[in-house]
Amino acid sequence: MTPAGVALVGYGYAGKTFHAPLIAAATGLRLHAVVSRQGDVVKTDWPEAKIAADLDAALADPEVALVVIAAPNALHAPMARQALEAGRAVVVDKPFTLTVAEARDLAALAEARGLLLSVFHNRRWDADFLTLQTLIAEGRLGRIVRFESHFDRFRPQVRDRWREADTPGAGIWYDLGPHLIDQALVLFGRPLAITADLAILREGGQATDYAHAVLRYDGFRVILHADMTSPAPDLRFSVQGTRAAWIKSGMDIQEDQLKTNGRAGGDGWGRDPRPGMLIDGATGAHVPTDDASGDYLRYYDQIALALGGRAPNPVPPEQAIAVMEVLQAGLLSAQRRAEQPL
Repeated sequence: MTPAGVALVGYGYAGKTFHAPLIAAATGLRLHAVVSRQGDVVKTDWPEAKIAADLDAALADPEVALVVIAAPNALHAPMARQALEAGRAVVVDKPFTLTVAEARDLAALAEARGLLLSVFHNRRWDADFLTLQTLIAEGRLGRIVRFESHFDRFRPQVRDRWREADTPGAGIWYDLGPHLIDQALVLFGRPLAITADLAILREGGQATDYAHAVLRYDGFRVILHADMTSPAPDLRFSVQGTRAAWIKSGMDIQEDQLKTNGRAGGDGWGRDPRPGMLIDGATGAHVPTDDASGDYLRYYDQIALALGGRAPNPVPPEQAIAVMEVLQAGLLSAQRRAEQPL
């Protein structure tokens, strides 16, 4: 079958590092056009891709079947709506939108038009997360009593970019919160409530750079943490069960591989050099786990199949809406300094 033409909107960090190489490597898709003011950069990286001046120009191209929105967060909802109204399938980078209302509105529009709408929650295909899913499914940890997930960084200097500006959709809760929340929902489903603490800790900071949230479930707790002020950003997962614990250090390697190579796949793709450690509760024995390989390519491979009706949407709108509900409840909790029910 002829690969579906994709128009990528935005060639900032997300578009350049994640979406362009993954789209180009996916079976059944081709990077047909890029909407960007960095035409020279795009042509150097992807000489066969067209440069579109704006979304209108991309939507006027009959070869575009799928539009991928990797623009700043505040543009996700209006651009996705414009593409859906033009009859195109849409993938939106996380966060889906800025509000739950916007997310539900887009989902209703896509359903009414019979169009594919998906959200790029790529961290479902991290090596460590895939490994953890297997450990839990096999019962090797016992009943989970505490799940702790970190996405910490050391970036003490505030940078001049929209993600760190005083603008709607900026800050670490909108940037990294969706990753942490989505993984928790995949594992455990909807929580009963959330208690969130959001703060600006860096001197001169304008957007949230510290986020700590506790999700309350019946019989266990989920702790989600992200910040920009950790000189030792090593802990990724600490999962405590009634039989054993699993501790994982270091981030998934795929982002670094994409930044280094500019392409997806190849030898060693997604293979984590730092396996997790299983700690037996009865004996205290420490045993490295045989970790899975991560594979973000699976998302876009499945998108290509879903476009042809041959596979389900890898991240359907209702799942992304659930993430937005927790994200928005976290904002309310932080504002009110109180637990927010869900």
